[in-house]
Amino acid sequence: LALRVLNVQRKGVAGCRMWSLADGRLCAVQVAVAVVYCLLAAGIVFGYAAIKPVLISEGVYRNLCTREELEQGVRVCYAQEIRLNLMFTVAAVSTNVCALPVGTILDRYGPRISGIIGCFLLTIGALFFAFASELPFDGYIPGYLFLALGGPFVFISSFQLSNTFPKHSGSILALLTGAFDTSSAVFLIYRLIYQASNGTFWPKKFFLIYLVVPAFILLAQLFLMPSTSYKTVGELVASAENDPLDAPQATDTDSLRAARRHRRESAISEITSLLGSKDAAHQTADEESKKRVSGVWGALHGRTAWQQIRTPWFVLITLFTVVQMTRINYFVATIRPQYEYLLHSYPAAVRVNSFFDVALPLGGVISVPFIGLLLDRTSTVFVLALLVAIATTIGVLGVIPRLWAAYANVCLFVVYRPLYYTAVSDYAAKVFGFHTFGKVYGLIICLAGLLNFSKSGLDALTHRVFRNDPLPVNLALLTTAAVVGVALVGYVWRQSRRNERERLEGEAEGAREVLMPGADAALVGREQGHQEYGID
Repeated sequence: LALRVLNVQRKGVAGCRMWSLADGRLCAVQVAVAVVYCLLAAGIVFGYAAIKPVLISEGVYRNLCTREELEQGVRVCYAQEIRLNLMFTVAAVSTNVCALPVGTILDRYGPRISGIIGCFLLTIGALFFAFASELPFDGYIPGYLFLALGGPFVFISSFQLSNTFPKHSGSILALLTGAFDTSSAVFLIYRLIYQASNGTFWPKKFFLIYLVVPAFILLAQLFLMPSTSYKTVGELVASAENDPLDAPQATDTDSLRAARRHRRESAISEITSLLGSKDAAHQTADEESKKRVSGVWGALHGRTAWQQIRTPWFVLITLFTVVQMTRINYFVATIRPQYEYLLHSYPAAVRVNSFFDVALPLGGVISVPFIGLLLDRTSTVFVLALLVAIATTIGVLGVIPRLWAAYANVCLFVVYRPLYYTAVSDYAAKVFGFHTFGKVYGLIICLAGLLNFSKSGLDALTHRVFRNDPLPVNLALLTTAAVVGVALVGYVWRQSRRNERERLEGEAEGAREVLMPGADAALVGREQGHQEYGID
């Protein structure tokens, strides 16, 4: 049995099933290491609001300012602000767009290759940023771009580790997601060190030291992480049942066949004793309950991706995602100048920005467990309505020129961001199904990412047309988001009501007639007098 398990594990099929204490410890180490490197690399580019003041202090893109702006001593000139925000826009768009190739590479070549590619991309990004001031061309935008591309390769390839301990897969995914959200704190920590050192710990030093992170990930991928993805419970049982080592041979004797059958049944028994029943009856009941609660489960299951993307289900969620992602990234990139204008105070804007830098990673960590409960125990209509309500409240708070409104806005925003991203993927899985999930969800995120280039136009409108006043852009985004959100919620509500009605009608048609206690089946089934009228 031990030799069989070792053989299966070497093929990357078994996962960490606690066949021995050593195996269990190895798997726990794999999960812990993945959480650590996701914390250090998965989404660091979203700490842009924290590193932006450092780049401004270092005079990045200051050469783009006009002579008049330099003579006036403006803190950030128009061209400098636009180019810095473009750096973040390119990174944010690339993070979303590369979800499609990352998934393809992961499926074809496995998590180890995907993780190694992420290591090299992070290394290139860190080197570009470290030597950007010495290069004959703009190295900041490609540097931030490569840092953004490396994150998904490292992060998405870690998802399969949730199958190491299937009973705790939800907790493992929550840890990985929390690590992604918290990774934005890397640049916050650097900014605090930069300020404490009075600017002597400049970007070149930081990013050269940061090269330790991709080196650590590379060593982990080569010597610790699995080369193939761990499988689910059902796949593991199927592998044990269909193991070629147990295939009957023509020369087998009865004793050999019995030994093979015993070995196969022993392996399956070991799996089910650790993971639950073989037919997963308890897990199935839980999943059926979640499906009924969602109200939209299976709405477009079984259709092709092309058929799905031509429906209002796809069009409305894509429009909603485009608007909300644009609002999120616009707020992250412009929080300080927005509140400098609204509060008429640069020190107050700095305090709000500093609070945001700390709250953004903490909000993700705190909200992850509650998001899982919300998605599992409430309907999709309720979740979407909640998203629209919170987004509208954030929009209203964002145009109130008061300090309390600024802090309330930040608190809601840092909770809304992880809820929004998780809810969109949950909607896609429930409505479109897992068979086309990669294509359809990837297309939603890809389109939203590409259309996020409109943020540069919003920056230009704010600075050039509205003279740094963020209210017109914020009000336009608020109105658009509210209209699209209400349309999405209304459509999903109507469809969920129809689905529920069809489900009840189907159950009624399929219900079997049950006799009352004490009734005689022969009497119930005999012909009655009125049934013989008109019969010769």
